[in-house]
Amino acid sequence: MTGDDPRLSVDGVPVARYVVDPAIDPRHGPRPYLHPVRTLGGTVVTDAFPADHVWHLGASLAVQDVDGTNLWGGRTYVRDVGYTWRDDHGRIAHTRWETREPHRLAHHLQWRDPTGTVLLAERRELSAHRLDDRAWALDVGYTLTAPADRDVTLGSPATNGRPGGAGYGGFFWRARSATPARVRTAAAEGEEAVNGSAEPWLAFAGTGPDGSAYTLVLAGLAPGDRWFVRTAMYPGVCAAFAFDRPRLIAAGTTHVGRHRVVVADGDLDPATAAALATGPVPG
Repeated sequence: MTGDDPRLSVDGVPVARYVVDPAIDPRHGPRPYLHPVRTLGGTVVTDAFPADHVWHLGASLAVQDVDGTNLWGGRTYVRDVGYTWRDDHGRIAHTRWETREPHRLAHHLQWRDPTGTVLLAERRELSAHRLDDRAWALDVGYTLTAPADRDVTLGSPATNGRPGGAGYGGFFWRARSATPARVRTAAAEGEEAVNGSAEPWLAFAGTGPDGSAYTLVLAGLAPGDRWFVRTAMYPGVCAAFAFDRPRLIAAGTTHVGRHRVVVADGDLDPATAAALATGPVPG
């Protein structure tokens, strides 16, 4: 981590730190990440470097297979072999700032393979807005651009042969919860029912160390994205790019993502969760 990591604030209240250039083990998939992220009441709702998956870094963009480069961290899933340590870890590197304001950050990045070759160019924007007295919204936007002369394929352990719905890789939120987390959409409830779905929004409820309840509401799947969810093994949710089939970004074209994460104190009912996830941001 650097001493120049910007913070996002809502009406003067710090709600998230953005670690731009972490000095970490290359096997952890170095990349910018948000941690800690807090509710307006101060409850921390992200985790970083947890003992069960040390390469889980708060809220970040991370993909395990980008044309054979691991930008997720940890072992790589190899078809007919399983998880294997390989020298295939790349880096998502910040290259320049466009905007640094208390409520909005925008910058440019490169997704690089182990040799430093650029796999994808990215422009990313993060903004924070108050929704009401107990909730704020993190809006995340990114544009991934393939080189002019080469297609780029994004994959996951699932597309590389792992069973059990392990289609992770994309915008991933490693949560922190002192009690077993709960997850639901408008149509289903529980990890097994929600994992792999493409509902417009997903609500993830957990608790802080002092027992205070919080709710995350995520929205904004792109066409072809699916929700990847874990609550039993660890608390986490991902807007997954390649849940059950690889995603191709053709040469010179882009993949655009726009997500909203509502960060709320308390346990939100489904109607409130849906309204906050899909409603307009107050001016």
